[in-house]
Amino acid sequence: MALRLPTQLATPGRFHHHHRSKTLVSRALSWKRTIAPDAAHFSPLSSSTSTGRCNVGPRVMCTAETVGVVNLAPGTPVRPTSILVVGATGTLGRQVVRRALDEGYEVRCLVRPRPAPADFLRDWGAIVVNADLSKPETIPATLVGIHTIIDCATGRPEEPIRKVDWEGKVALIQCAKAMGIQKYVFFSIHNCDKHPEVPLMEIKYCTEKFLQDSGLNHIIIRLCGFMQGLIGQYAVPILEEKSVWGTDAATRIAYMDTQDIARLTFIALRNEEINGKLLTFAGPRAWTTQEVITLCERLAGQDANVTIVPVSVLRLTRQVTRFFEWTNDVADRLTFAEVLTSDIVFSVPMNETYKLLGVDVKDVVTLEKYLQDYFTNILKKLKDLKAQSKQTDIYF
Repeated sequence: MALRLPTQLATPGRFHHHHRSKTLVSRALSWKRTIAPDAAHFSPLSSSTSTGRCNVGPRVMCTAETVGVVNLAPGTPVRPTSILVVGATGTLGRQVVRRALDEGYEVRCLVRPRPAPADFLRDWGAIVVNADLSKPETIPATLVGIHTIIDCATGRPEEPIRKVDWEGKVALIQCAKAMGIQKYVFFSIHNCDKHPEVPLMEIKYCTEKFLQDSGLNHIIIRLCGFMQGLIGQYAVPILEEKSVWGTDAATRIAYMDTQDIARLTFIALRNEEINGKLLTFAGPRAWTTQEVITLCERLAGQDANVTIVPVSVLRLTRQVTRFFEWTNDVADRLTFAEVLTSDIVFSVPMNETYKLLGVDVKDVVTLEKYLQDYFTNILKKLKDLKAQSKQTDIYF
């Protein structure tokens, strides 16, 4: 696929990286372990302008302290079209990569070494580099020649949240600052500042503060929920006549198509007036679990086998519900029991944001349209497969 530079992109400026530096790492990350009186208590965030400090667990306090920044002589000019996508294989990350390539960006993807390589990213036209946020020494080489970092990453379910989502992100931000990265786009979670009891939300808020204090040119985008996550959660089980799990909570979430999130992100990236801002992207309407299930039932043409789990049970067993598709199964990582006990709406009015970005609300996909397209396509395929099966069931 031929790459074509979009007309909206700014003309290349004299942005530079430092190939060598006696003080490449200009910040130091220190960890201080403290024993809390109550092992079940998650302490609230405390931060200052010079340090990013985050209590993200019952016994561990994470502290990232600024030591100082030294900028040396400029090196090789870097094109503004050169971007690094971190978390490129995830639900959102892959859509960011596709959008970037379609708009003519030169895309590099930071991917952890694994048995199954991310060949689909190479097939699309991206460059894949192996690195691991949990191993800070692997990060600097991936940033050479990069103008903008788009950070979609979140740690895997089986690993401690702090390892990637706090320690790894702090290291990435520090390297970006030391190597002269021109812009850093960070995806966070809506209302993360209001729920320190949820570990990942607390860490996302801590990372926001650390990024803001770093001095990097940045954009922070808070998200509510992904429409793509609803397919495995509700659509597929209904079609396969399997159990659909839900809660009796009144929580409402404004899901958004990750393709729309990626499109709006690049509009924001090209708008210099948005530098340093915190935006929240939300879908056109907020939905309860039961409303989503009812919609899927109508579009599938069959009833769901719904198992309702009371929120009180979730709180007692510390089980987790799946409302955000941050990883393969973020439901295993977010403790939403306390969050779900009240009538919370994960949504925000988008009129001002649409106006700021120059976007028409009619161009943003609704959940009804997204699920209708999915069920229409999948039911057609099932019908075709059934017809082919009947044709082959002929014996002579």
